[in-house]
Amino acid sequence: MIVRVEVMLKDGVLDPQGEAVRHALGALGFEGVDRVRQGKLIELDLAEGTTEEQVRQMCEKLLANTVIESYRIEM
Repeated sequence: MIVRVEVMLKDGVLDPQGEAVRHALGALGFEGVDRVRQGKLIELDLAEGTTEEQVRQMCEKLLANTVIESYRIEM
């Protein structure tokens, strides 16, 4: 079973990587990009029967820094 976890910085947390991408896009001539937020996508190949609660625990303990990041699970 493939599970995807999308991890993003919470609103209000500075995103220097996203800002660097926004700046680079402007330098390449792509105008109108007002904001870029960069995150990560983690794809897990898990055994059938793995519950969403188990994946949530994985996120809370390792995959996301819940102080500054939020996550979304796609089962």
